[in-house]
Amino acid sequence: MEMTCSSGLLDRVLIWSFHNSEMLYLHGTTMPLVSWCLFCFSVSRSDWLSGTSSVANRTMAASKGKNQSSLALHKVIMVGSGGVGKSALTLQFMYDEFVEDYEPTKADSYRKKVVLDGEEVQIDILDTAGQEDYAAIRDNYFRSGEGFLLVFSITEHESFTATAEFREQILRVKAEEDKIPLLVVGNKSDLEERRQVPVEEARSKAEEWGVQYVETSAKTRANVDKVFFDLMREIRAKKMSENKDKNGKKSGKNKKSFKERCCLL
Repeated sequence: MEMTCSSGLLDRVLIWSFHNSEMLYLHGTTMPLVSWCLFCFSVSRSDWLSGTSSVANRTMAASKGKNQSSLALHKVIMVGSGGVGKSALTLQFMYDEFVEDYEPTKADSYRKKVVLDGEEVQIDILDTAGQEDYAAIRDNYFRSGEGFLLVFSITEHESFTATAEFREQILRVKAEEDKIPLLVVGNKSDLEERRQVPVEEARSKAEEWGVQYVETSAKTRANVDKVFFDLMREIRAKKMSENKDKNGKKSGKNKKSFKERCCLL
């Protein structure tokens, strides 16, 4: 947050930039807590109004860039056979549009700012190709992912069967990780009359894998936001758990180091 306050006596503009978006007050006064301030400087009122202060412009731009980059980033990979609607789900989530006819995807990347449980974050979505021709390059894509939406079409049982192979590839690539954020998504729920995959069968498979199963429709937007936000929550929980473990190990190491330095007299 940037705040400007002017002084008529000095005809100057004082510029403050804070870590968070809320003003901090000291004992009920309007004085901000300086310890939270990113920077503070003054420029002439005329330079500020005209925008000719290069220092102010550069510093404010740098601050905004820093705030932008400080947002948590969650990397999601769309996985599944060709034609199941991975791109349609992605485009519906990104732009609120249903695209029925499009060229087969090779690998398209999208990024969007969203509010997750009151926190502004960024989601990076990599929409991968489902065709067998691209199987060799999927490993590289999977390595970069933090969470996966494993998509099949409820109107095509073969695409459901293929989810097992995609999952095995993910587990192989991410073998060093304990818990991989993953949701099984049955798309095209609006085509109930053409259903080939019973809900019970899909749900049973997801339970076997220890993951959530959700049915979506890219056309009607049913559960589209849900699958992306639920996956981001799993990614966030995993990151928090990993950070907690790292801090715990670091704390334990410091305690051990302290004990090693002590001796009995």
